[in-house]
Amino acid sequence: MRHRNSNKRLGRQSAHRKAVLKNQVKSLLTKERIRTTLSLAKESRRLAEKLITLGKDDSVAARRQAFEVLADRDLVKLLFSELAPRFASRAGGYTRIVHLGNRRGDNAELAILELTEKKKVEEKTVKEKKQKKEAVLKPEKKEAKTTAKAKKIEEKTKETKKTEEDSKGFMGGLRKFLKQDKAE
Repeated sequence: MRHRNSNKRLGRQSAHRKAVLKNQVKSLLTKERIRTTLSLAKESRRLAEKLITLGKDDSVAARRQAFEVLADRDLVKLLFSELAPRFASRAGGYTRIVHLGNRRGDNAELAILELTEKKKVEEKTVKEKKQKKEAVLKPEKKEAKTTAKAKKIEEKTKETKKTEEDSKGFMGGLRKFLKQDKAE
């Protein structure tokens, strides 16, 4: 009987299971979207939501608890400074699971686990806007260059066609020889 055992075993021993879940959550927090099996996504979601809830309470104790799971200072800093404030207005439901279908090899159910709140797109600086304008103008200059190059290539192909006709096997050589005789 599984009384008071709320987590799934995932076909692994306890140490391996904990390591897999921690790695899944680390990937989720850094990439904000991961593709995994459905059962792993459901278990990883539980741990990720607990960590984001911890991140809302920015205290030393909460940071230590998060570090216990994440074991990475930069990731803890990211969680408390960027991710948790993004979810400040939510009371839960920080992640979503999107079903993808079955994996081809072993027919395992696949899913995408992602954070519900996306990063806000920052306003672009004046320099970036100028670079975009220059990038739009530059292709016109390149087109002029490419037309000149295209003309050169056409001329070369015409020359090569003439030489190919002249050098086609024995008959091409004979034609050349006969042309030289007529010219003299």
